[in-house]
Amino acid sequence: MADPVILLVSGEYLDVLTQQFRRYDHEYDVRGARTAAEAKAELVAAAERGQPVALIVTESQLPDEPMLLAMHDWRAMVPTSRRIVAIPIVRFAEESVSLRPYLQKGKFDTYLVLPQGSRDEEFHYAITELLSDWGATVATSVIDSVRIITPDASPLALAVRDFLDRQGMPHRTYAPESPQGQEALARLDGPPSYPVVHLAASVFADRPVMMPTSTRELAAMIYGRPSDIEVDTVVDLAVVGAGPAGLAAAVYGASEGLSTVVIEAEVIGGQAGTSSMIRNYLGFPRGVSGMRLGQRARVQAIRFGARFFTGWPVEELRPGADGAPHTLVTSGGTVRARAVLVASGVAYRRLGIEPLEDLVGAGVHYGAAMAAAREMEDRDVYVVGGGNSAGQAAIHLARFARSVTILVRRDDLAATMSRYLIDEIEWNPRVSVRPCTQIVDGGAVDGQLGWLLLHDVRTGAEEKVDAGGLFLLIGAAPHCDWLADAVLRDDHGFVLTGRDVPTECWVDGLPPENLATCVPGVFAAGDVRSGSMKRVASASGEGASAVSLVHGYLEGLRVTSGT
Repeated sequence: MADPVILLVSGEYLDVLTQQFRRYDHEYDVRGARTAAEAKAELVAAAERGQPVALIVTESQLPDEPMLLAMHDWRAMVPTSRRIVAIPIVRFAEESVSLRPYLQKGKFDTYLVLPQGSRDEEFHYAITELLSDWGATVATSVIDSVRIITPDASPLALAVRDFLDRQGMPHRTYAPESPQGQEALARLDGPPSYPVVHLAASVFADRPVMMPTSTRELAAMIYGRPSDIEVDTVVDLAVVGAGPAGLAAAVYGASEGLSTVVIEAEVIGGQAGTSSMIRNYLGFPRGVSGMRLGQRARVQAIRFGARFFTGWPVEELRPGADGAPHTLVTSGGTVRARAVLVASGVAYRRLGIEPLEDLVGAGVHYGAAMAAAREMEDRDVYVVGGGNSAGQAAIHLARFARSVTILVRRDDLAATMSRYLIDEIEWNPRVSVRPCTQIVDGGAVDGQLGWLLLHDVRTGAEEKVDAGGLFLLIGAAPHCDWLADAVLRDDHGFVLTGRDVPTECWVDGLPPENLATCVPGVFAAGDVRSGSMKRVASASGEGASAVSLVHGYLEGLRVTSGT
């Protein structure tokens, strides 16, 4: 496999950039160009050699063409590459201001000061961040801690790939007749049922080759079962859900000495984990993918002693009476906890069109489906939804798809999407918005999504369009069916907390604490809570804030029990 290209473009400072990028020579094919025309020729040659282009680093001024015009052409040629503008220090004050509107609209990924000497680690920190993001979302992994053996891209195989992507676990897919496929199949006792998953013995000691029927089964194999907790153990805090709220609670709870267990039904990161790039989260000026944010938080929580069980949906909450521990029931065992934080988040609402529901995993996807994005090359793709998740998905899909059309029932995106995403969508030639439109039908061609029937809600006109992919990010339905009836919810199923709890549940005329439910010791945070903001930052803040309330509740238990 040919090394990915890093292309350096500068008339005056090419030698400086070449010197700086020598540290990448052993893993990337670092090439230089002094003009926009030379850069274009290098990109054409890379395509002819079959080499991916990971990164383009260009000086802010080029001798033969305006840099922004050249950048536009390069993005059209290699839309998956990451793009950086390097500004000489003498021009940085002026050009960082003049280029800022184009950065906000997504013309390039970031601008940096051109290095002034050796070991400019701040510069290289940005470079490695972008290379890491490219490697996680575009490149084929050169490491295969997990091997997926399958003859075709079946819905389950795609779901397994997406699960592993979101877990940040290196993996590759192999055909059954490949040497890797033959090695895995030889370990089976009987005929294969695809996909076959082969966990590397060097990473997963004594783990067998398996034929999962769901991603939850794979998660349980990798991460263990709640029954691994000793039967007599009562933990201080059990967190249900490992989205931003649950992860923040795990970090703060474990770091403050609470014995903390997190139970996640699907994948670490929750719905936010499907976001290809979150650009407005505090402390990440170049953005961070939801997967990376979730994995970093998980590692942070584990460092403080939190335990995670992934792939185990909670089936029932049995509240303890008079300060007794609460019990969380899963098919893999039970967890008893003095306090419970409900942070199970929300799921995208179903479209409810039967022919399209039958194609889920075969061109139709709920959520961003990071692995599926790579399958969209040269296809016309549709995204349904007007929130930030839909905007982030559309921008990411545009790196691969021929066209991306966002469908919304409203007149525009202004009421539901952040301005920075709207600006980026408006400036992306591959992305368009079709307002006042809904899908009323669709169907397959050769077993995959092939067409959609669109309905204009203003005029009633209908149009049949070719479609190679459909990504549905519509509305939010809370994960609350497992909660006891005593945990009250609003008319839409979201958990009531604080002053929203009915007055008959108040004690001595006082409402529960802000994130507390009507059941003592049971709290709620994040998107599952009635009245929440449905933003990553607010969910994280609620998860952290809930820990202080847990401390107060546990202290009350100790006072009551006299210990």
